[in-house]
Amino acid sequence: MSDEDKAYLEHQTPAELCKKLIALVPLEPQDRVLEPFKGEGAFYDNFPENVVKDWCEIRQGRNYKDHTGDYDWVITNPPFRIVGEEGQKKENAIWKFLKYYSDRAKKGIAFLMNDNCFSCLTPNRLKELNDKGWFIQSITCCAVKKWRGRYFWVILQPKRCDFYKHLIGNF
Repeated sequence: MSDEDKAYLEHQTPAELCKKLIALVPLEPQDRVLEPFKGEGAFYDNFPENVVKDWCEIRQGRNYKDHTGDYDWVITNPPFRIVGEEGQKKENAIWKFLKYYSDRAKKGIAFLMNDNCFSCLTPNRLKELNDKGWFIQSITCCAVKKWRGRYFWVILQPKRCDFYKHLIGNF
């Protein structure tokens, strides 16, 4: 992997952007918030003081898979790609993480995604989330000059919302 690709894969979210994105999340006092991919802490460090916050970061010895506490919200810029099973090629990780956290979060999930990750939300996958009671509540487009493409702040909650629809089937 080139140094440029490595730097891109490990980019950190600007703190000022994190503040603006967190402000869009309907957090309530004493909500338990998990930042499972903390990195350098731009989201975690900017969570409101009136929430109970926790974090994971594999490079600091705290893997998200080992987290055992309860939480209301998951708020993060997750890794977009991870190495597949047994060292296979990198795969889009967003769907894996959405499925994982839709079984664990109580009130909501807020992910920052690039356009490729957003595109993994196929009609069948959206139906699967909806069948579990999870619905996209809002999508906010943003840009970071040093990153490639556009980014989408997607907030999901376990409450019905029909603003973002899907059609099953190929036409």
